[in-house]
Amino acid sequence: MKILLTGGAGFIGSHTCIELVEAGYDVVIADDLSNSKPAVLERLKELTGKEITFYNVDVANSKKVDEMFSKDRFDAVIHFAGFKAVGESVAKPLMYYRNNLDTTLTLLEIMAKYNVNNFVFSSSATVYGIPERVPLVEGMKTGCTNPYGWTKLMIEQILTDAATANKDLSVVLLRYFNPIGAHPSGRIGEDPAGIPNNLLPYITQVAIGKLPQLGIFGDDYPTHDGTGVRDYIHVVDLAKGHVKAIEYACKNKGTEIFNLGTGTGYSVLDIVKAFESANNIKIPYVVKARRDGDIAECYADPVKAKEQLGWQAEKTLEEMCRDSWRWQSNNPKGYEE
Repeated sequence: MKILLTGGAGFIGSHTCIELVEAGYDVVIADDLSNSKPAVLERLKELTGKEITFYNVDVANSKKVDEMFSKDRFDAVIHFAGFKAVGESVAKPLMYYRNNLDTTLTLLEIMAKYNVNNFVFSSSATVYGIPERVPLVEGMKTGCTNPYGWTKLMIEQILTDAATANKDLSVVLLRYFNPIGAHPSGRIGEDPAGIPNNLLPYITQVAIGKLPQLGIFGDDYPTHDGTGVRDYIHVVDLAKGHVKAIEYACKNKGTEIFNLGTGTGYSVLDIVKAFESANNIKIPYVVKARRDGDIAECYADPVKAKEQLGWQAEKTLEEMCRDSWRWQSNNPKGYEE
């Protein structure tokens, strides 16, 4: 069975590639490398023992996507490709709407042409907006606080409508929480461009000496220590969730939504302390003002994924912290080395 991973050279896509290959799938990656590095492909070959077919393609380019589908007969698509920085989306909303919606619409049109009917989408817990309560359950009211989140929610609606119109189409919407960690080999991991937007890469870059200190945005939230609480999930657990989602899509029609999280909330300071304990490294930090749009608490109710996908997160917070540091310490400059 052949699976197309759009954005498959990225952080989550590359880890999913490994899990799919290990599960016996034939994987093809399409990525324009705008937020990833060519070295990822060599390391995927090293880790899987297989040459991964790669197309350097902007998935919004209908002609190029059509050519790709004419060469490879895909059975399913996992759609990771898209811009993903919340702050940038606020500054450049039109760029986000154009790119993220266009890639999805192009894929759906070309998939229909070639009768490919299994679609797994990389969505986000950000579609829950400012939640009325936690943990977050799939049926809760949605709404967003930034253009990035709105693109995810709009795409969810587009895919749902497409599956309503095409009874052969199977769509699985995966709402991620906060992926951290790295492959235990230390060969692939998160390599953000510029100052990291996410907590763990920021911590590891402080630990390696690339950044002087961690900035914590707000310590006056109504949480146990005043810092924001999130659901952190190991990227390998998240990747395995995609394997289960493909299995589900191939057996079920219509649209289904699943949270992929641990169900446990950890504060920013909890993560700092866990990283320090796991790796015996002190992380200097400074408290700054809250960021607009940030919320106090966000963590998953993962029961539906366990009951219907047969998936649950298995790795501990200590493993997440150790694997993150192994990746960073082995690759101080990321993939540039």
